[in-house]
Amino acid sequence: MAHGLDILLVEDNPGDVRLTREAFRDAKVRNRLQVVSDGLEALDYLYRRRKFADARRPDLILLDLNLPGKDGREVLADIKQDPDLRTIPVVVLTTSQAEEDILRSYNLHANCYITKPLDFAQFMKVVRAIENFWLTVVKLPPDDGAADTE
Repeated sequence: MAHGLDILLVEDNPGDVRLTREAFRDAKVRNRLQVVSDGLEALDYLYRRRKFADARRPDLILLDLNLPGKDGREVLADIKQDPDLRTIPVVVLTTSQAEEDILRSYNLHANCYITKPLDFAQFMKVVRAIENFWLTVVKLPPDDGAADTE
């Protein structure tokens, strides 16, 4: 993977987007962080519709639950029900600590559920932990080529 890993961040909070970009900027693994700000845009990106016709298939999705338009739970359900998308790991990264959100996310086959810390230093630590685990430790599924014709 010469270009590095492609990460799709689905996040509507500009501050969290900025912090996530900053944390991945110094990552050990080359990566490209793409950002969409709502659930409908996320699905357009994943299905390469409208302005995302040339989008790359992400190797990892960081998904907020509380999104405008289509919320993260619905996006997660759509991803995991689609045979072409379900192998993309989805890390739920959200402020919700509600047990029902955690349980529902895992029932919808989220690969991981992380509650965003409110403190800047802790937030950076969490994003770097995601990077360390998902980009350096875990063996990600290969792109089957059907979704990415580069």
